Amino acid sequence: MPQQEAIKLFEQAKIRTVWDEDQEKWFFSIIDVIAVLTESENPRKYWSVLKTRLKNEGSELATNCSQLKLQAADGKRYLTDVADTEQVLRLIQSIPSKKAEPFKLWLARVGQERLNQLQDPELSIQQALRDYKRLGYSDNWINQRLKSIEIRKDLTDEWDQHGVQEGQEYATLTDIIYQAWSGKTARQYKKFKGLKKENLRDNMTNEELVLNMLAELSATSITRARDPQTLDENKQCAAEGGDVARVAREELEAKTGRDVVSPLSAKRFFEGQEPKLELEDKEED
Repeated sequence: MPQQEAIKLFEQAKIRTVWDEDQEKWFFSIIDVIAVLTESENPRKYWSVLKTRLKNEGSELATNCSQLKLQAADGKRYLTDVADTEQVLRLIQSIPSKKAEPFKLWLARVGQERLNQLQDPELSIQQALRDYKRLGYSDNWINQRLKSIEIRKDLTDEWDQHGVQEGQEYATLTDIIYQAWSGKTARQYKKFKGLKKENLRDNMTNEELVLNMLAELSATSITRARDPQTLDENKQCAAEGGDVARVAREELEAKTGRDVVSPLSAKRFFEGQEPKLELEDKEED
C-alpha cells in the first residue's frame, strides 16, 4: 500500500504518523500517543500493560491494531504498533488524561488538514512552515528549507521517470550527491553533526542547504538532458550534479577561509549546546 511517513506535532511533542493512500487514512504510533497523553517515562511499558488489560477485557483495539515499520530513536526502523484515528479515539477512552480533549481536537485537525492538502498541495507547504516555526527555526532558514523540499521533489520525480526505485536506490543516489559536494555520505554527515534519527536537511545551515539545493537542482537538469536508462547512468548524473556544488563550495571556502560543511545543527542549537549568536552568524553568511 502506498504510504507517506510524517512527523506531526501535538504542542511540542512529535508523533510518528503514516498516511495510507489506499485507505485514505492516517495511522499513528501508539507509543507516541501514549507518551503525550500520560507523560509516562516508559510509554512502551505503559502500552504493554494496557494492551494486556484490554485483551483480557475483550477489546478489539488490542487485537486489531496494525504494525508498520517506523524509525526509532536509534535511527533504525522497527515494527511499531499503530492505530487509525478511530482506534486512537478508543484508546483515549482507556487512558485517564487531562490532554484527552485537546488531543481529540488535534486528531480532527490532522485528518481535515490532509483532506484539504489533497485538494490543494500548497496547504502542505503552509503546514510545514507552521511546524518549523513552532520548533523555533528562523524565517530565513524556513524559506530556504521549503525551497529545498520543492527542489528535492523535482529530483525524485525525475528519478521515478527514469526507473529509479524508491527506497534503497533513492538512498544510494542521495549518498552520491552528498559525497560529491560535501565529501561525506549521509551517515558520515549526520555523525559529523551529532545526529541520529533527526533529518539531515533540517540540521543544515543556510549555506549547506543552498549548496545541497544546487547539487540536487544540477542533478535534475543533467538527468533531464542525459535521459539515463540504467541505475549506473543515474548514478553518473547524480555525481555530476553534486560536483557542480562541490566547485561552488570550494570557491566559497577559498574566498572566506573557512569550511562550509559545519558541525552546527538545529538539534544542538535548540538544546542550548551552542551560542545563539554563532548559529545566526553562520546562517546569515
